[in-house]
Amino acid sequence: MIRISHHRIKCIGCNYCVEVAPNTWQMEEYDGKALLKNTTNKKGFYTKITGDDEYQANKEAADICPVKIITVEKVK
Repeated sequence: MIRISHHRIKCIGCNYCVEVAPNTWQMEEYDGKALLKNTTNKKGFYTKITGDDEYQANKEAADICPVKIITVEKVK
């Protein structure tokens, strides 16, 4: 299992995360920011627990995020 976290308030809407992991991310038309699909929001941080099969694409999304607001970590 992996945990993906996104500090959406600081998102600049570059769309890189959507390009490398479209099954996990989408762009919102109303504000032009990325949204981590199927998440819980706690004070501007969106978090999702998902399977290991999504690790590589989301790790790449975290690595290329220009404002470094995506974290991906393995959990037990």
